[in-house]
Amino acid sequence: MNHSIAMYLIVAAATIYMIRVLPMTLIRRDIKNTFIRSFLHYVPYVTLAVMTFPAILSATGSVYSAWAGFIVGVGLAYVDGNLFRVAICSCVVVYLAELLCG
Repeated sequence: MNHSIAMYLIVAAATIYMIRVLPMTLIRRDIKNTFIRSFLHYVPYVTLAVMTFPAILSATGSVYSAWAGFIVGVGLAYVDGNLFRVAICSCVVVYLAELLCG
């Protein structure tokens, strides 16, 4: 294995390890600040949204069908909340939009 690739892997592993271990060792008591608690509560959701949104727009043949599926998915998730129904309806809308757009 190339030495630079090994070094990249070591640095990546150390970084991930530090991110996971440091909060457990440095923060020993409950966090009482409501701003920090709410910030830490929403970090996983925001991270998932930031990684997913660009993939949604580039996953179809047309940006219009991607936006149609996205809007239907967000609207249905807000109204219903059933993930299976949201996924199926969004896929159907994207399929129909792809058929109509050509």
